[in-house]
Amino acid sequence: MENVKKIEKELQKLKDSLAKLGPMRPGSLTRQYKNPDKKTGGYFQISYTHKMRSRTEYVRPEFAKQLKREIGEYKKFRETVQAITDLSIELSKMKMGLVGKNQKP
Repeated sequence: MENVKKIEKELQKLKDSLAKLGPMRPGSLTRQYKNPDKKTGGYFQISYTHKMRSRTEYVRPEFAKQLKREIGEYKKFRETVQAITDLSIELSKMKMGLVGKNQKP
């Protein structure tokens, strides 16, 4: 029963951390060059998949820093959701085990 309380507490912490996340966006930001050999004509590009469609968009240099933050927030979001899912599965299994032991045949 102590482990159940511990997992429930950790789940709440993770859920609370979701509320603190800022603006987010999926994808990866890369720097491309019109002439890669000389590294001239550089520009930024974001590539991502949303609603099962791949997209690539050009990004102005002044927005690159902002997009990096948003992509980082999205990665934190995905990691947190995965951790919540993992703990929820573990908690469910524990509770089913406890319920099974308390039931009479």
